Amino acid sequence: MKKGRILNKRLNQIIADMGHGDLLVISDAGFPVPNDEKRVDLAIEADKPGIFEILDLIVSDLVYERCIVAEEQKKFNQPLYGQIEGLIDRCPIETLPYDDFMALAKSSAKYVVRTGALEPWGNIILCSGIDAPVWFQKPGVITPDFYKKRASYKEKK
Repeated sequence: MKKGRILNKRLNQIIADMGHGDLLVISDAGFPVPNDEKRVDLAIEADKPGIFEILDLIVSDLVYERCIVAEEQKKFNQPLYGQIEGLIDRCPIETLPYDDFMALAKSSAKYVVRTGALEPWGNIILCSGIDAPVWFQKPGVITPDFYKKRASYKEKK
């Protein structure tokens, strides 16, 4: 039996397949997934599983360097935004106007994890990163200024 938190085979596969800079969308139930190859459909009924539940699970196993939500989420769905803000600690949460967010999510997502969430502006984009503290630890390697914050990140236990 696998030791980590994620038991879903397809979810494990897509996380393992993410490369530096790839985008992963965690979507609500209504997100228009462009094709089945990109989709990991976890929805089982209304609000199950929820966005935050799946985000918490994914960030426990994915190194990310960006988190993007729609500006409207921050303005009109403060309960969800507050949960995300409390969980995301590797980077600041970026916001985009809804139309720009959706254009980016639909055109650039490597994968979409669909939840059963009925959340207004509930979609989240995670951009896969490198584990900078590991990459910049070797003797003689110089950490450039733009990587210093990421290279000093400590995992929560």
